[in-house]
Amino acid sequence: MKHQVEKAAFAKELKVFAATLAERITSDGEWTIRGFIDIFRNVYTISTDTKVVSKILELHLFPHFLAFAESIHYRMETATCQNWYPDLTFVSEKDPGVKFAVDLKTTYRDEEHPGFCNGFTLGSHGEYFVDRKSGKNIQYPYGEYSGHFCLGIIYTRAAVERLAETRVYRVDEIEDIPAVIKNFLFFAEEKWRIASDKGGSGNTANIGSIHYIEDILSGNGVFAKAGEELFDDYWANYGKIELLDPSGKRKKLSSFAEYLRYRGLPESLNNPRAQKRKGVPG
Repeated sequence: MKHQVEKAAFAKELKVFAATLAERITSDGEWTIRGFIDIFRNVYTISTDTKVVSKILELHLFPHFLAFAESIHYRMETATCQNWYPDLTFVSEKDPGVKFAVDLKTTYRDEEHPGFCNGFTLGSHGEYFVDRKSGKNIQYPYGEYSGHFCLGIIYTRAAVERLAETRVYRVDEIEDIPAVIKNFLFFAEEKWRIASDKGGSGNTANIGSIHYIEDILSGNGVFAKAGEELFDDYWANYGKIELLDPSGKRKKLSSFAEYLRYRGLPESLNNPRAQKRKGVPG
């Protein structure tokens, strides 16, 4: 692993920065963004749709990220194309060979299962992840980054009445507009530390996160005991290695426990706690 000293310093600065963000974008715990304004001074409220919320949060935070980059003597780049990885690239002004990937991820608390969130994806395990020199759908080849981080935002969805969502307000009524999200929790962590051993979304080749908030905040993911190299190898081979199940049928490798047995590695490298499921005690 290259640039370990720089990575440790960057991780420390990013975590400190993340801890300051809630106070910058909230008032009394609620999001200060309340809607879109047109040239006629009409304000249109924000939908609770997660894609809408995520994009506006990103725009709201952007000036703070620029200031953060300048304060630690890094240059910040946004992804050249939509859906490229990562959202933000930090390049050292002192040594341009030192680069860090930071993906912004948002999710909401699961009100039916206290202590859990809805989870998020941690990037693709497709071509650029497997071929660390590939430039497909990535700002710089994966192998040029000295660390891959997630800056995450966990929030609570407010119970906003449908009538309030569809009403048009005037600018002088802005304080009457209900906030759609509140109770923000920001964190920063290396993505391998909060990864699960399951895919993150539908049929796409995305790495999924763990869901238990306490483990997310402590970086206690499925691979926490095993390390980044085994995380890389597992996800580079996810869905590719075939195993025999107890009945003798062939199946694709789909869990870290199966991977450890396949590689002949100690079961103690697995982290069962990180696989804690919603609604399951313990």
